[in-house]
Amino acid sequence: MTLRLKINLIVSLLTLLFVAAMLALQVRAMRESVHEEVVAANRVAAQLLNRTAWLYAAQGTPAMLSFLQGVGRVRSNDITLLDNDDRVLYSSPTSVYKAGRDAPDWFAGLVSPPPSQLSIAFPGGRLMVLSNASRAVLDAWDDFVLLMLSALGLLAVVNAGVFWLVGRATRPFADIVHALNQLESGRFDVALRALPGSEAAAIGAAFNRMVGMLQQHIETERRAVRAESRLSESRELGRWVDQKIEQERRLIARELHDELGQSVTAMRSMALSIAQRVQALDPQAEQAARLIAEESGRLYTAMHGMIPRLTPLVLDKFGLVAALEDLVERTRNSHSDVQVEWSLELELDRLRLDTDTALVLYRAAQEGITNALRHGEAHRIVLALQGEEEQSVKLTLTDDGRGLPGPEAARETSTGHYGLRWLAERIDSLGGELRLEPAEPSGARLTVRLPMRADETENTDT
Repeated sequence: MTLRLKINLIVSLLTLLFVAAMLALQVRAMRESVHEEVVAANRVAAQLLNRTAWLYAAQGTPAMLSFLQGVGRVRSNDITLLDNDDRVLYSSPTSVYKAGRDAPDWFAGLVSPPPSQLSIAFPGGRLMVLSNASRAVLDAWDDFVLLMLSALGLLAVVNAGVFWLVGRATRPFADIVHALNQLESGRFDVALRALPGSEAAAIGAAFNRMVGMLQQHIETERRAVRAESRLSESRELGRWVDQKIEQERRLIARELHDELGQSVTAMRSMALSIAQRVQALDPQAEQAARLIAEESGRLYTAMHGMIPRLTPLVLDKFGLVAALEDLVERTRNSHSDVQVEWSLELELDRLRLDTDTALVLYRAAQEGITNALRHGEAHRIVLALQGEEEQSVKLTLTDDGRGLPGPEAARETSTGHYGLRWLAERIDSLGGELRLEPAEPSGARLTVRLPMRADETENTDT
């Protein structure tokens, strides 16, 4: 049901109620008018006949009959003359006023007053005066019919006018519905013209603003999707670059360990052998050979110090726990004034990590120790590795250094050092979490949580 039809039905119902109320009031007025007319006519007729009857009664019944025939029809009354034997000597003639017509019985019963009857007795007979409201009721019926026709005409005119006015007022709604259908079909460039009427104009202006905001949101979403796609591509590229860098680091470390290490060791051995041979023959050559041996030894020591920074070879051979123990031991040896504690709260048979996860955890421990020593000037470092509900592994590093700069209770890692930025990106790419927060009473706490994913290339016994 359309709004136009609803409004027309409401107006029609209200008009019908108004017409019904007016007709009810009119019927009430007609009933009172008919009652007054009939009662008054009956009272006048009764008084007239009551006085006249005795004047003509002395002359006999024929004189009364002659008088009544001369009076004729009395409005709203039926007069009957009866003798002593109740034989009808005279009855009022039928009214010629609107002869042949009568009001419907239901209407007559609605407006007619209760019938009244008067009997006037005299010597030789009696007069019966009976009220008759048929003509007054017929007049009321004619007025009622005229009023009904006028009300129906008014109802038709009012409904026609309201139908036309409502149609004119709701005409802009068709444009609004059409624009909404276009918007639903995917046309986001639709716009409404200036609609007539304050309400329609307000709706049109709101619709145009909504479309404008929708276009802005769509464009923002498109930019966000493009940015997310580019970020995803950048992350994929970053992971690929990190993998290549780790591969190159691993190759360089192995070359240093296997090839250059052996060469430096051979150089040191040959230099010592030459020094022993020429010890008695040429002291200068001996001194030069021993100098070469010492430099070879220092080169070998420096090379072995570079290998763990390039890649932890022990991680590939013996796993994460052994790599962390080696890192802790090397830190104790290089910083004897620093207390380094290590705890493992995870069963080794449950520790099945893929290469990327193990490497990130090792890099996190390495970066945390470096920052605690270099920036925090810590004297005590606690490194812990523990599992959580057999689904994730957590590495925690706590120091008692100077702590984080600034008054904030916690800082976002994106504002930290480049090592932490790289670490945060790697952890995020693996679906993990990194937190850097102050420790009590002083220092900082680095927490890395990663999902425990099984290594797809687990070694099997042969």
